[in-house]
Amino acid sequence: MSNDMARAEHLAWCRQRALEFLNAGDLPLANASMSSDLMKHPETRPTEAQLSEGLRLAIARDADGMRDWIEDFR
Repeated sequence: MSNDMARAEHLAWCRQRALEFLNAGDLPLANASMSSDLMKHPETRPTEAQLSEGLRLAIARDADGMRDWIEDFR
């Protein structure tokens, strides 16, 4: 992803990829995808707390929580 891509477009791309893994039942990969992809744009870099929350949800196998974390990420 290009760093000059609009923030909203990049965030939509991050969500789409993460939700594909989540819908396939792979919470750890959904978390890894979302976290990694967010780091690829200077305006979507997550905080440590946001990264920790995604990891916590993946470990807990909380699919509903993971979906909310992905869809509600700001």
